Amino acid sequence: MKAWRLSVGVVAIALHGTAALAAAQVNVRIDAAKPGATINRDIFGQFAEHLGTGVYGGVWVGRDSKIPNVRGIRSDVVAALKAIRVPNVRWPGGCFADEYHWRWGVGPQASRRHTLNASWGNVIEPNSFGTHEYFDFLQQIGADAYLSVNIGSGSAEEAADWFEYMTADQPTTLANERAANGHPAPYKIKYVGLGNENWGCGGAMSADHYVEEMKRFAHYTRNLDPAQKGPTATKRIAVGWDSLNSDYTEAVMKAWKDKVWSWDIEGVSLHNYVVGGWPPHLKSTGFGEDEYAIALAEAFRMDTMINKQAGIMDKYDPEKKLELVVDEWGAWLAPTPGSNPGFLQQQNSQRDALLAAVNLNIFMRHADRVRLANIAQMINVLQAMILTDGPKMVLTPTYHVYKLYLPFQDATALPASYDAGLYRHGKVEMPRVDVVAARDKAGRTWVSVVNLDPNGTAEIAIDVAGVSANGASGQVLSAAKVDAVNSFAAPNAVQPRPIAARRENGKLVVTLPAASVAVLALQ
Repeated sequence: MKAWRLSVGVVAIALHGTAALAAAQVNVRIDAAKPGATINRDIFGQFAEHLGTGVYGGVWVGRDSKIPNVRGIRSDVVAALKAIRVPNVRWPGGCFADEYHWRWGVGPQASRRHTLNASWGNVIEPNSFGTHEYFDFLQQIGADAYLSVNIGSGSAEEAADWFEYMTADQPTTLANERAANGHPAPYKIKYVGLGNENWGCGGAMSADHYVEEMKRFAHYTRNLDPAQKGPTATKRIAVGWDSLNSDYTEAVMKAWKDKVWSWDIEGVSLHNYVVGGWPPHLKSTGFGEDEYAIALAEAFRMDTMINKQAGIMDKYDPEKKLELVVDEWGAWLAPTPGSNPGFLQQQNSQRDALLAAVNLNIFMRHADRVRLANIAQMINVLQAMILTDGPKMVLTPTYHVYKLYLPFQDATALPASYDAGLYRHGKVEMPRVDVVAARDKAGRTWVSVVNLDPNGTAEIAIDVAGVSANGASGQVLSAAKVDAVNSFAAPNAVQPRPIAARRENGKLVVTLPAASVAVLALQ
């Protein structure tokens, strides 16, 4: 997490030669004969930081809670996350990661250290949810681990000890301690983040200083499990840039190009939030078309940032060996009135669903380089999948987008060409529609179409070269208003519903409601 500053004035974006009139039919041509990169399912990853009620109350309620749970982890949340096949969860932060000391969160609950969460609200951090609880949660939802190690206030020795505790398969003192705490077998770790935003809350380091620290941590943060070697080895993610700190990516990539045998990395991160100007002030409910347009136009900025960072990476890594990891992204809006501002609590509207779809589409178009992403955040914080209040739980419009997009996990991207047209509001411009296509492992073609115009329907005509399609059907997520939300009082106000295309003049034609996202399977 970061305090990210951007002054939003006029945002003008044009994609695919956007010259069409707003009312014109959008002709989409998909070339099934020219498959692209695999869309790594890890771009649908989640982020759970010790922030507000994201973990405590959102995931962890304790074994003695009256809320149904398995070993303290709430069962309704587990079921909801399993339904969207969460591929990985980044933990414990965020800014919190660079003040987190793993020793405080292992062993008997009664002996765990209570501290203050200085990053988020100065509330008590009981460390009830620690290493073992995190891996138990991952096992329950079927996700992989993405751990962030503490470079800001920690040491390489601490990180090495944590990895020995988690991964050693021989009877070292730390491995024996792990077994005594209930897990004899080593834990599997797919990703490790070497710090977090070390240009900011992670220590305010210069790029050169961070690189020297990162190289030490990359060497000593070892996975000691011989079963995690070769293709299954833990991937190390270095800190890259946000909009203000592109020098980090340059310094990291230059060091990697000239690296010696003793260290390596497999990815570089990028963080980007839709804020609309600092401090966050765009409302999450009760907003009009002004704030709708500002937020969604800013969402398209992700494409520019990926192109810039990928350009830096390509200079040193033309073979695209390293992953571009967008491990923090989403909408950072004004806090819910009456909530603790340090908890970053906000509602989640139909606008946020479109924002999620736009970003996921951008990641899929960059599937050759973007192979891991984590929305901020999973539960109760920022652009969440799920909101909870005691025993109550509600699924947000963003959650429904992730469920609609399940067919794209590990599918093969297909090129889609189209004239998107323009949606204009005041001085803000953006594409009127956004489209991606892919082929799943079973050979079925899927198309995602987003209509960003909040004032009118969009008629999309789809032509798939190399595929004989008799029809297309799927689901569409729309709402009566762009600020419609699912609340505890009305949890199903925004829900997907069936939609189908009709065949006209050899094409599949579908009419999308205003401000909607649809995913269709070609038949």
